[in-house]
Amino acid sequence: MATSYFFPSLLYQNSPLYNLQTRAINYSSFRVRIRSTTKPISASISKSESEIVKEDIVIVGAGIAGLATSLSLHRLGVGSLVLEQAESIRTSGTSLTLFKNGWRVLDAIGVGDELRSQYLEIRGMVIKSENGKELRTFRFEDEDISQEVRAVERRILLETLANKLPSNSVRFDSKLSEIEKSESGETLLKLADGTQLLAKIVIGCDGIRSPIAKWLGFSEPQYVGHCAYRGLGYYPDGQPFEPRVNYIYGKGLRAGYVPVSPTKVYWFICYNSPSPGPKITDPSIIKSQAKELVKNWPQELKDIIDLSPNDTISRTPLVDRWLWPTISPSASKGNVVLVGDAWHPMTPNLGQGACCALEDSVVLARKLANAIKFGSNSVESALQEYGKERWPRIFPLTIRASLVGSLLQWENPIVCSVRDNVVVPKLVRLGPVLEHTNFDCEPLIVG
Repeated sequence: MATSYFFPSLLYQNSPLYNLQTRAINYSSFRVRIRSTTKPISASISKSESEIVKEDIVIVGAGIAGLATSLSLHRLGVGSLVLEQAESIRTSGTSLTLFKNGWRVLDAIGVGDELRSQYLEIRGMVIKSENGKELRTFRFEDEDISQEVRAVERRILLETLANKLPSNSVRFDSKLSEIEKSESGETLLKLADGTQLLAKIVIGCDGIRSPIAKWLGFSEPQYVGHCAYRGLGYYPDGQPFEPRVNYIYGKGLRAGYVPVSPTKVYWFICYNSPSPGPKITDPSIIKSQAKELVKNWPQELKDIIDLSPNDTISRTPLVDRWLWPTISPSASKGNVVLVGDAWHPMTPNLGQGACCALEDSVVLARKLANAIKFGSNSVESALQEYGKERWPRIFPLTIRASLVGSLLQWENPIVCSVRDNVVVPKLVRLGPVLEHTNFDCEPLIVG
């Protein structure tokens, strides 16, 4: 989950068979070739089961973590192959909130300005009670002059990252079915279509239900007791809201909405539930359930829900996984490593899921590129250093996000009254709350 609740296609060449063995520049035992960029969108490839294709770096998953990692490596002169089980870049979904740490990474990999031009800068936030009473208003420039907040459509972010990669960097219709360690120490990836890839390095960016994380010994993410409805309202003649995050706090229920662009507004509703409940995919049912939860809340929230196209509507149980020291597995094992939600799924209460995945990508890329190109370290040691550097950042944020969510989902009327009349109006300071968005990130260039 990458959307903030508290704060608030790739085109293949027309070849019947994608030649997976065309990457080559020698850096000791690694071969990497950077090819000219085209605009990638969808393709399907088949191979006989008996053929094993050798690859240097394979990234599993073409989400934010996978594409950002591939692009970060590319900027440093190192190529990779990204496997995606879907038929194309995912075009459904809503938006995610990126704070200044996310924008610094996007600047470092060369896509920040392109995305900025499409989305509104959010100037502040307002917190209201369920009856519409304003409890507190913040301006980001008053709390942190360097802060930058924008809500970005997930689809556009993915396509922007993908379109900066060399052609044939992403292989679609490529679902991982098995992973094994070979006698040579490399990793054998078996795909559902029969293709077998022998990879020197495997980077798992395959989301919260990551098969690679499971193979490395990680437990399943745990349900935290809340579910979320989300959508993206569309105003063809222009949306009417100020560029700020709007939060509404109730009892065991909270909601929010934020302008994304001149015509789109993201919204969410988070509610307590003892279990995740059955999976619901019918957008009309999801929309109806969401509106029922807030039927007595401000009308503008219900209007945004009504104006949301079906393909943006979703209901999601919130999960996380705490990376306990000495108990949880490491981020890497041998030459296999995890990035983003595959390693550290967190609740969206701090708006840091996507931002942390972006941070992971540049940190890993730098360490890996130095090991491959300059022999400054072994690849295995570089992956271990990545995990050691990132863990002290990720573990506290995961816990903090979970605690914030629990506090905001209070149901006790007395506790909620104290929150609304004392804590929010008089005690909350946004500057310290946003300190976790500080992250230094220099541009990635071939050195």
